[in-house]
Amino acid sequence: MGLFERYLSVWVALAILLGIALGYVAPDAFAVIAEWEYAHVNVVIAVLIWLMIYPMMVQIDFTSIKDIGKKPQGLVLTLVINWLIKPFSMAFLGWLFFKVLFAPWVDPQTASEYIAGMILLGVAPCTAMVFVWSQMTKGDANYTLVQVSINDVIMIFAFAPLAGLLLGMTDITVPWDTLVLSVVLYVLIPLLAGVLTRKQLNRNGDETQVNKLLAKLKPWSIIGLLTTVVLLFGFQANTILANPEAIVLIAIPLLIQTYGIFFIAYFAAKRMKLAHNIAAPACMIGTSNFFELAVAVAISLFGLHSGAALATVVGVLVEVPVMLSLVWFANRTQHWFD
Repeated sequence: MGLFERYLSVWVALAILLGIALGYVAPDAFAVIAEWEYAHVNVVIAVLIWLMIYPMMVQIDFTSIKDIGKKPQGLVLTLVINWLIKPFSMAFLGWLFFKVLFAPWVDPQTASEYIAGMILLGVAPCTAMVFVWSQMTKGDANYTLVQVSINDVIMIFAFAPLAGLLLGMTDITVPWDTLVLSVVLYVLIPLLAGVLTRKQLNRNGDETQVNKLLAKLKPWSIIGLLTTVVLLFGFQANTILANPEAIVLIAIPLLIQTYGIFFIAYFAAKRMKLAHNIAAPACMIGTSNFFELAVAVAISLFGLHSGAALATVVGVLVEVPVMLSLVWFANRTQHWFD
């Protein structure tokens, strides 16, 4: 495991602090970057997200899908958690906290935007960081590829309808053209680019050229992630500094959701008698979020400075340390599984 993965929470924390500091000191610079939009998509954020996503898509070996039938239980668990439990539980927790429990402290419009951001996180199952969590829990790398591949295929068709359904339940008008455009930009195009790249480099079944390319792209992917975090927190710096309690309010249901989903999946995996190297990654995939996609769609739908964008940014803040704690827990409880 590289230096970046080992100290991931440290780098993200430093990027968050740098973003808030720069956003406070030089708000005009961030305002200029925020104006670089085309069709409600911020061009800078889009490029950075492609930098993050493309290497992950190159890693995905779609030929591994043919092996699904050999060990279907882990895949079934992942799909049930990702598409039947997680989005709806996230929407429910968002409604419960921001329309009921936190209603006295948050105005209705802002509350709806916070809920929208949470929903976008819940409907976007993890792609980019899955391989890191799987490696840290000594997961079956090939099986993780199968799970990610199937999730990405489903996401192409299910993300927009499911997000639209749940956003509609919160009385938010859904701009379907922008939502579909976001799926095309941040899922379909990088996925196709990854497939074509892998096909070109792996004509003889030799992974050498693929691995060489990934080694070259890895630093850029890291730069993309950290720069995105800096920009996102820079855009939200004044909101965060003026209203820090909002971060706490958003983080509470996100923490409950993340830990709750993990333990539901972990308990189910134990009852299903899955091997630990399949159970742990399956639970990690179901727990973590494709926050790059959620952030991009929130910005496209509601704007850089919206409550929805802030909620997805808080998702970034919460996810890394929480997932590291769950990696620790999964490794300490390996003896629970066959």
